[in-house]
Parts: sequence; structure tokens; C-alpha cells
Amino acid sequence: MKSTALPHVIIITVVLVLLAGSPGTGQVAPEKPAAALQAGKNLLATPVYPEVEDQKILALFKGLRVSDVVDGMDAAGLQDIGTMDPEIHPLWRDTQNLGHRFVGVAVTARYVPTQQPPAGKMTTAAYDEWAGNWYEQRSTELYADLIRKGTALVIEDAAAADVGSIGSYNILEWKMRGCVGVVTNATARDADEIAMERVPLYLRRAGRGIRPGRNELESVNRPIVCGGVLVVPGDVIVADGDGVVVVPRSRAEAVARYARKIMEEDQGGRRDLYKKLGIKEDVSLKK
Repeated sequence: MKSTALPHVIIITVVLVLLAGSPGTGQVAPEKPAAALQAGKNLLATPVYPEVEDQKILALFKGLRVSDVVDGMDAAGLQDIGTMDPEIHPLWRDTQNLGHRFVGVAVTARYVPTQQPPAGKMTTAAYDEWAGNWYEQRSTELYADLIRKGTALVIEDAAAADVGSIGSYNILEWKMRGCVGVVTNATARDADEIAMERVPLYLRRAGRGIRPGRNELESVNRPIVCGGVLVVPGDVIVADGDGVVVVPRSRAEAVARYARKIMEEDQGGRRDLYKKLGIKEDVSLKK
């Protein structure tokens, strides 16, 4: 008489082996390699555009107001996207020639609060050396090399710090390189001089301190958050008395086309009203 026990044992053994290697049976899956993540990893890419493409995009937005662009964002399916917190406002306004307005292509920088101790008590010479090292090693302006004609420099800063990462000297240097305007979620110092220099600056409030002992540069030309919205390098930045709006580069042409239509309709209507009211045409009616 043949025994049937052995086949049963084989079948049970095979089933147990299969179950042991099957997910969802309590078996702990091998951990994924984490070494690459431990050093940090950026998940949002930074697109790179040639300067000639920047100039083409800027031409499409020339003269457009924030309100027109917001309408264009609505029409492109981007309602309530890209509009910065209204606390981000122009430092100064030019109601004659609208020189505070600008349209630019975003270059970004991110400063973070430092964990390093303050200078402490030291001689003037030692303090100067300490502060100089901080500027050179911890709170640099590496992003300045990326500024070119039509750049809008957008800075995410240590929002709670009383620090002037932007001042009357460096903002002029940025302008000399081609920067058309600067936006920050935090502060700037030398407010009177910047207003006199007529460099467009949009900020949350005035600052007084300097960077050493207060902040450090965390990244350059990476996606940042400014005024509560995402800013990706290469996005279009439009700023005027109504605030700041960020247009995703991938939708910029569609937004500009609709915004242009809105602006021209508004100008036509206001031009007629100016005539009826005897008001001399101003710069806001120029295309």
C-alpha cells in the first residue's frame, strides 16, 4: 500500500515558501536604500531657459498690469494661483510714470534663520573679521551671477528676523547686472535710499539689521515660497501697485494673450471716458 503523506508534505512546504515571499503576509520587505536621501534631495526641478526665450516671453507681458494677468490666470484655469499675499507691497510708487511696475523672469534665492551663535563680545577688528567671514561663507550672494537682462530677483528670507538682506548698495549692483525688480517675503533696509534710487522693490516690511548672525543662504535658483506662493526659476513675475503675481512659465503665453485682450479693452473704455471728462491722457493708456 502506497503512502500519500509525502506529496502532502511537499505541497504544504511549497505553499509556505510562496506565502513567506508574498507581500501583505506580515513579511517585512527589504528597506529601500536611504543613503541617497539622507544627504537631502530636491524633488522639484529647476528648468533652464536661454536668454532669447526670456526676452520673447517678456515682450508678451510688456505693459500688462497685475489685474490683467490675474484675469489671464483665471482664463487659463489658474484661478487663485500665483497671487502673492497682499502684504507684499511696493516700497515706493511712481504715479506719474509708473516706474515702480515691472515684469521679469524669476531668479530665486532662499535664506534661512541661522543656528549659529551671535558675535558676542569682541574687539572691533575681530568683529569685522567675523562679519566678513559670515558674508563670504554663510550668507553670500551667489545668485548675483545668474542675474541678466530682464531678471526679477525673488528672495525667500528668514521672515521673522529683523535683517536687511536687500539694501541700497546691493540692489544697485543687481540693477547694473540687468535686474528689473526685486521681491522678498521679508525685509529690506535703506528704504529711503532705495526709493530715491527708483529700483522697484516689493517687500513685507522694513528691516534694520545685517545678515551676519541672523541668516544663511540655503539655496540658489531652486523653487521657493514667497508671499505664500510657489516661485519656480523661469516663472514670469508681474508687479505693480496691486501687488505681485507669479505666472508659471508653462502657461505664460496663454495668460499673456488673454491679459492683453483685457488690458486693451480697458484702455479703450477709459480713453473714451477721459475724452468725455476732459482728462488728459496719461501713461496708463499707452499700449
